[in-house]
Amino acid sequence: MATDELASKLSRRLQMEGEGEGEGEGGGGGGGGQCPEQPGLNGAAAEALGSADGELSAKLLRRADLTQGIGEPQSPSRRVFNPYTEFKEFSRKQIKDMEKMFKQYDAGRDGFIDLMELKLMMEKLGAPQTHLGLKNMIKEVDEDFDSKLSFREFLLIFRKAAAGELQEDSGLHVLARLSEIDVSTEGVKGAKSFFEAKVQAINVSSRFEEEIKAEQEERKKQAEEMKQRKAAFKELQSTFK
Repeated sequence: MATDELASKLSRRLQMEGEGEGEGEGGGGGGGGQCPEQPGLNGAAAEALGSADGELSAKLLRRADLTQGIGEPQSPSRRVFNPYTEFKEFSRKQIKDMEKMFKQYDAGRDGFIDLMELKLMMEKLGAPQTHLGLKNMIKEVDEDFDSKLSFREFLLIFRKAAAGELQEDSGLHVLARLSEIDVSTEGVKGAKSFFEAKVQAINVSSRFEEEIKAEQEERKKQAEEMKQRKAAFKELQSTFK
């Protein structure tokens, strides 16, 4: 396996460097235990090279650990995800509305809603929360324990609300209710039987395609209107020449 080969090469390289340092300490005289600088490199360049080697070593070792099941993979909120495929229970319009609301309160434009931004959101919605209440709201969907909401975690609020998994007196339930985003339609998971789920999955797929076509038609319409306005403007210009 490529990872095992890289780890083996790295181990061999570190062993050779260790042997080189031992020789330098034993017979170098004035070396003072310092690693000899590589020829053709000044002190800064040698230090940068050493830093790069250390970073590469750390990455290779982490990759080997993950391959062997050691260490934790990347947190869910930091993975690149497609909301339309992962949250199939919602329509494109619903997800776009949620994204619009998320960006509206992401004042720092860093892709997260932190405690203070959530505080402002709840105040704007007319349901201010205590400091502890805000922390509990984040904690309920905070998958990576970074004490803030990613867009994926924000969508989890509405998934839980649609599935009836939020307590009515909880801050997240209030947020979902006051957001004016209708998530009452049940997804495939809410179907009572396999056949109902099958039919509902087809309906969701058809609805998804219809929404894409509607968006395309809207863009075509806007482009045509723009073209007509430009033509009318040129015609108006020609009358003054």
